[in-house]
Amino acid sequence: MSAELLALLRCNTPFLDLRAPVECARGTVPGAVNLPLLTDAERERIGITYKQQGHDAAVKVGHRLVSGEVRAARVESWVEFARANPDAWMFCWRGGERSAIAQQWLADAGLHLPRVAGGFKALRQTCLALLARAPDDRKPWVILSGRTGSGKTELLQTLPNAIDLEGLARHRGSAFGARNELQPPPVTFENLLAVAWLQQQHSTLVLEDESRTIGRLALPETWHQRMQQSSVVVLETPFEARCAKIVREYVDEPLAAGIDPTTLQARYTDALRRIERRLGGLRRAQIQAALNAGFAAGRHEHWVGLLLEWYYDPMYDHQLADKRARVQMQGTADAVSAFLLADGSPRGSALH
Repeated sequence: MSAELLALLRCNTPFLDLRAPVECARGTVPGAVNLPLLTDAERERIGITYKQQGHDAAVKVGHRLVSGEVRAARVESWVEFARANPDAWMFCWRGGERSAIAQQWLADAGLHLPRVAGGFKALRQTCLALLARAPDDRKPWVILSGRTGSGKTELLQTLPNAIDLEGLARHRGSAFGARNELQPPPVTFENLLAVAWLQQQHSTLVLEDESRTIGRLALPETWHQRMQQSSVVVLETPFEARCAKIVREYVDEPLAAGIDPTTLQARYTDALRRIERRLGGLRRAQIQAALNAGFAAGRHEHWVGLLLEWYYDPMYDHQLADKRARVQMQGTADAVSAFLLADGSPRGSALH
């Protein structure tokens, strides 16, 4: 792996992403802002010209399409970005012609941004190499477990040696865990994960207990396998506190953010349908009735409590039984935090 690319990713370098929007939508890297040299339509037209008439003809078409006021506006957007981010670098797909053109146009405006050698393709390959290397890390990994609503994510976010997988995936990791924001493309998620691991300089790594899939995104298989072999710390939180937290996060906060109550109710009704096979038809119908009554009355503790009692807690207890031999300690948020911050290293036979 290139030492230069590793340093750029490790240091949260701002990147000027010159690729067309359709390319960026497939995935990017942390710190990148897409200010394309070409629109999707322009890129497509140039590509057709290249196939039919060759390189030189395609270049002429490109310069004709991006000229005059169009060129001036794009250069101005790059100038604003460069002035706001003087340590920025730029990239296109392979660090070739588009980057060279943009670099020259910026130079004509009196500014210089270095190009990433190999472009986004090289950055992506670096991230993939990091993901492949991470599970062989010699440092201990510790998995933070606990029942739904116990506050694992909040505790995780206070730890300097943790990676928030749900935060990177923009999903809470359960059937009801969709957020109001879209999840990133798989490529972006993987790149975020790779950079988060690269930036971890502590003697242990703490991760939340997750299945391999978080919403529609998937952890690398080797990561998930390593997590299944790592030591476990269990966060314990009273049932009433978990209910209140779930109501606050899954109902009160989305409604306060402007989500229509009917839309939110329909979202959770759909989630209930997806887990009916595990719940059983009768219990699903009972939770559905309680959910409908909760949205009508503005009180949601009852249906949330039923969901925990009949679905999430039994599933968690079953999963924890398989991990019992790897559990190093369990306790309140203060006790777990103190344990993980003391030295964070697992004890005993559960060491990887």
